[in-house]
Amino acid sequence: MMIKLFNKWDTSQIKVEDPGLQRYINIKPIIIPKTGGRNVKTVFWKSKNHIVERLINKLMVPGHKGKKHRISSGHCPGKAANKSKIVKQCFEMIEQKTKKNPIEVFIKAIEMAAPREEITTIEYGGARYPKAVECSPQRRIDIALRIMIQGSYSKSFKTKKSITECLAEEIMKAYNCDQASNAIAKKLELERQADASR
Repeated sequence: MMIKLFNKWDTSQIKVEDPGLQRYINIKPIIIPKTGGRNVKTVFWKSKNHIVERLINKLMVPGHKGKKHRISSGHCPGKAANKSKIVKQCFEMIEQKTKKNPIEVFIKAIEMAAPREEITTIEYGGARYPKAVECSPQRRIDIALRIMIQGSYSKSFKTKKSITECLAEEIMKAYNCDQASNAIAKKLELERQADASR
């Protein structure tokens, strides 16, 4: 018997093309991506979680934007069942529109949206300078997922569009490397800043 994600999509034939991210994107067969972190012992073990489970976890806590926790608990109650339903419906929309395996589209979108470089601040004698640094693979995935979710939430906030539609659109735009995608725009901005501060 073949194990399919949400009993619908086969992940056994999907390959991660980016060699830097291969060890950090887990697409092993699982029916319901909800392990409750049983396989996570330290912070760096989170790559052992299924990548769709990590997307669901990010949906539950979209996190800070700047220094403010803008998207409050009213919209993100942390119910895994609700969020997995959103993700499932989002994948169904992607499948309808692209006629492709939505998990494959999602993986490719992460590869496209993951920034390779970013900037950090270093201090020399009281003066601060921006310095370009390479992004670790784990952080690349984290940033891509976070920005996708934050972009989707901000587009669905105070509009008639549901989070499901916005998330599906965001993933498809990132898959097509469209600059209208929040994740792609942010990636290009980060890489441009890093390039300027060499």
